[in-house]
Amino acid sequence: MKLQEIDKVVYRKHLNVVTIALVASLILLSLAFGAGLIALFGEVKDVSGEATGNFHLNLLGVVMAAIISVVVLMQVKDKPYLAEVYYIWQLKALHNRVYRRLKKVKAAAADHDIDALVILSFYYQSQKLVYQLDNNTLTLSKLEKDINDLQTVISERNLTISAEDFNAELLNKF
Repeated sequence: MKLQEIDKVVYRKHLNVVTIALVASLILLSLAFGAGLIALFGEVKDVSGEATGNFHLNLLGVVMAAIISVVVLMQVKDKPYLAEVYYIWQLKALHNRVYRRLKKVKAAAADHDIDALVILSFYYQSQKLVYQLDNNTLTLSKLEKDINDLQTVISERNLTISAEDFNAELLNKF
């Protein structure tokens, strides 16, 4: 995966729209499915005619709403409107893959393993991109220090390494 320039304003706008649409669809579909299931299969147990004990039907309605929302989201993920949002979702998923192997990658980088240095370079640069897009300024200073430390190691070894050299297949080594 290659790093891309993302317009922060467009990304935030599209992310907010997607988030609101997803939450709204979950709420509305959960209520509709829950009410429909209760109307069809609900039990009336008290004298006022109120349905009771239908938690399982409401839960099934929420599960159905979640499934439909995810299916719709997967269908529209490749639309141009969602390009930035989907790219960042993929980048965050890749961060999780790297993070699970980070201890081994850092150990190999300490031994000046080229692949490990490439992975760390990509990981830090892509984290910086995501942190800036998500306004995560609290950890940005530590990340800058990590980037500088990595660049020092690369410079001391007279290596030419950049985030562009990264390929997800490199993770299989660790």
